[in-house]
Amino acid sequence: MIAMRRFLASGWLSAYAFLYIMFLYLPVVFLPIFSVNTAATPKFPLSGFTLKWYEDLPRTPALLDATWNSLVVGVSASILSTVLGILAARSITRYRYPGRRAINGLIMAPLVLPEIIVAISLLLVILQLGLSLSLFTIVLGHVLVCIPYSITVLTAGFEGFDRSLEEASADLGESAFGTFRRVTLPMVAPAIISSLLVCFTISLDEFIIAFFLTGTDATLPIYIWGQLRFASKLPGVLALGTLLLVASFLLLTIAEILRRRAARRTQNEGGLHA
Repeated sequence: MIAMRRFLASGWLSAYAFLYIMFLYLPVVFLPIFSVNTAATPKFPLSGFTLKWYEDLPRTPALLDATWNSLVVGVSASILSTVLGILAARSITRYRYPGRRAINGLIMAPLVLPEIIVAISLLLVILQLGLSLSLFTIVLGHVLVCIPYSITVLTAGFEGFDRSLEEASADLGESAFGTFRRVTLPMVAPAIISSLLVCFTISLDEFIIAFFLTGTDATLPIYIWGQLRFASKLPGVLALGTLLLVASFLLLTIAEILRRRAARRTQNEGGLHA
């Protein structure tokens, strides 16, 4: 009887997981399907197959400008977030000090706060400081959002690191900074690269903060939002959305592979030196 209940429970859980995944990702599947449709209206049955919408993307100057802006913002935000994340992750995993948990909770707050509230708050602060809205203000907003993800990835890399390696380096006469640069950073390099990729992907896809903090230079999500007002531009938006979807999936997959490699590496090193 107990075995039957467990079987039914596992069956219901599997069915729930399947329905949840279908509900979450089924609309995304239609994006690449309609992006190759000859008709401008996304509906079934498809009128035909074409790559025209993809071929027109490089011929759109506004799209190229938005792509460049997104690359600048994404690279800047990912580098700044990862550098700050390295410092915070090392502090969290290596030292014990009053208020450590509270500080960590405040850093992670953007993960649970409504993003529109964060965006409005940042806009008010930036205007009070007298800064003009530009790509720089978008980078500041994206850094705030990306730091929690960076710390999460990097903390996993630092936690499994064997401190005896740093102690051995110090015993050999190396300075604290030299030990960090020559011993610690190479060991957590996969986690650092993973953090860069995750932060870049988040910045590339982020819309709400960019919408409030953008000036005259639009990023890709802002460009897509603007094109949705015109029905004739919808096929191009679908094609661009498909490319962004594929790029995000590839970057996050690579980041997860690197994160798992970093975790295995630190575990192996820890077992070797134990």
